[in-house]
Amino acid sequence: MAELTYAVETQGAVMTGEAEFARRTEPFRKELLAHCYRMLASVHEAEDVVQETYLRAWRSYSAFEGRSSIRVWLYRIATNACLTALEQRGRRALPSGLGAPATDLAPGPAAADVAFVEPMADSLVLSESSDPASIVTTRESLRLALIAALQYLPAKQRAVLILREVLAFPAAEVARMLDTSVAAVKSTLQRARARLDETAFGEITEPTDPHAQALLAEYITGFENADTAALERALRADAAIEMVGTTTWFNGRVMCLRVLAEAVGSPGDWRMLPIVANGQPAVGAYVRSPAGDYEPYGVAVLTPTPTGLTRISVFSTPSLVTRFGLPATLPAD
Repeated sequence: MAELTYAVETQGAVMTGEAEFARRTEPFRKELLAHCYRMLASVHEAEDVVQETYLRAWRSYSAFEGRSSIRVWLYRIATNACLTALEQRGRRALPSGLGAPATDLAPGPAAADVAFVEPMADSLVLSESSDPASIVTTRESLRLALIAALQYLPAKQRAVLILREVLAFPAAEVARMLDTSVAAVKSTLQRARARLDETAFGEITEPTDPHAQALLAEYITGFENADTAALERALRADAAIEMVGTTTWFNGRVMCLRVLAEAVGSPGDWRMLPIVANGQPAVGAYVRSPAGDYEPYGVAVLTPTPTGLTRISVFSTPSLVTRFGLPATLPAD
């Protein structure tokens, strides 16, 4: 009887511990996912690292002494898990970071040996209950150009810059997270700032802004109605199109319009559903099949500015549409 009582009490203690652990750690899951995504530029890799972070945290929770906050402790585990993951692979990129723009319309071959930056749905890291200021700040730190630029930094510089500049952790906290000195953190941050491409912080209009919504509407109209005039109105003179998954990208409104004019086909060939990715307006794209319904094509992330769209990043991966919570197919009109 004593053994049975001990077993029941032990099981109850474990269940109580799990509940307490979940209560204290779950509120940070979405922001940890955003952090790991900034480090890794891959949604599925970030999700894996967050799962690993929570597993490691649970295993060592009984030894947590409260010398730092739960949030700092989780970030320490997550950041070091990201650094370990980065030791095993090269950086991710966008086509514009791999070479010069294309000078003709011939599609480039798929680059199977290149790891590309992946788009992230805002809904994965933002809650409807978040305050507006927090939403804006998070979106700014997830812009596609910034995520791509971060990948050019060495892993330790990337970690320090994100922890200090994006998340605003004190230098002393960052030093403890990375088992280094405050002086080393400050020096690393200076080098990271010097290397980071300034274009990563260019002016981008919020996706909820009426002007950004108008540009999104022009883009959707252009494709669904095969209306190249609408696309021309939306594009800035220095606009670029990136065909993610290949090394091909196009630069300048004239060249981009040639690409788009060839892509739009006939009215009704495309259906576009608006979404938000990386804090930017985007669409889930569907193309009409021979049967008349619409099959998924992928996701296009738009970069709106006060003077027009400056970049269209096309991710021609059909499975992306369902990752953004969209239907796997659309019925015929």
